[in-house]
Amino acid sequence: MDSIKINRLEIENVKRIKAVKIEPTASGLTVIGGNNNQGKTSVLDSIAWALGGDRYRPSEAQRRGSAIPPSLHFVMSNGLIVERRGKNSTLKVTDPQGNKGGQQLLNEFVEQLALDLPKFMESDSRKKAQTLLQVIGVGDRLEALEKEEAGLYNERQAVGRIADQKEKFAKEQEYYPDVPLNPVSPSELIRQQQEILARNGENQRKRDQASRLKQTVSFLRQEVDAMKGQLAKKEAELAEAENSLQTARKSTRRLQDESTEELERSIAGVEETNRKIRANLDKEKAEDDAREYRRQYEGLTEQLEKVRRQKADLLMSADLPLPELSVKDGELVYKGQKWDNMSGSDRLKVSTAIVRKLNPKCGFVLLDKLEQMDRITLEEFGAWLEQEGLQAIATRVSTGDECSIIIEDGYAAGQAQPAVPEKKVSWKAGEF
Repeated sequence: MDSIKINRLEIENVKRIKAVKIEPTASGLTVIGGNNNQGKTSVLDSIAWALGGDRYRPSEAQRRGSAIPPSLHFVMSNGLIVERRGKNSTLKVTDPQGNKGGQQLLNEFVEQLALDLPKFMESDSRKKAQTLLQVIGVGDRLEALEKEEAGLYNERQAVGRIADQKEKFAKEQEYYPDVPLNPVSPSELIRQQQEILARNGENQRKRDQASRLKQTVSFLRQEVDAMKGQLAKKEAELAEAENSLQTARKSTRRLQDESTEELERSIAGVEETNRKIRANLDKEKAEDDAREYRRQYEGLTEQLEKVRRQKADLLMSADLPLPELSVKDGELVYKGQKWDNMSGSDRLKVSTAIVRKLNPKCGFVLLDKLEQMDRITLEEFGAWLEQEGLQAIATRVSTGDECSIIIEDGYAAGQAQPAVPEKKVSWKAGEF
């Protein structure tokens, strides 16, 4: 069904209003102008009360100084007649067939935010975004994706910090390219050293033996000199000893001691070599750790991008109220701009479109204090409303020609005023 709008309204004795009748434009912007304290906002309050129910009833609904109770009479585009009259301003809703209805019938097509659009516009950015997401039916799914995105982002950030630390630590480690890959054992070198020392000890034993034989020859020579009588025997012994001495001397001349200096230097350098090897292994371990954390970081980045693509696809496929309207980082974005960077006209478009999406049956919105917007913004917004087939009734502190009607002291300028304002106003036939 078509959205429902306000065709005609008549208001008497509500707040500052004495008697006003308006036929809002069906599609576009109807601006209620006038100076301050003349009754402009009272018109919007009357509409909200008539259609929204007693929750919107002004605390002092009856105009001060008037003995006549408030009177509201509205004709809607679907033929419904909405009235509030009498001392208690009792609601009466009559449908085109003459059947009576009440507030429940109005609630089917009256969107609460349409009666109080500033409430939506003044809410924080995330609240606006949540309203939109709930309207298009993706709020829960998007919330789950955003939680997953936040979790992945935080995990990736932590892994990235560890990877950076590991890489920095690896770069700071010393590295020795000219040492073996694994620690060196000194036992083999010590074994070789012990074999050399053993051979050298055997050589020394032979030297000692030669020295002892030399002493024996000397002693025997003395005995030869002392014991001439045993000369022959001793000469034989001497000849034998001399032969043995010659043999021993020949043997010792061929002997050559081996040096252990190189092994001693090698043994002394083993610990330094092993220290360098351990340093190389530590550096390689740090580099491996850094590569592993960097791999985890890249994997988390892929997951994060996947979630972000899912979010974008979710919003792309959603039935959004406006082209180029979306949600990014939990905030409304329209034409690439967040709320605080949107023009006044775009803010009105976004708010009105979302309210319409909340209840497509509601074809109107109320806007107060449009004096903050320049004429160009008003014209742009009005043209968009006409294009979208929406009705907006707004107030503006102005008496310029952009105003559809001017309120002066509780009356609509140019409309016939009752001769006795304290009596109930009777609209003449044909005035509307």
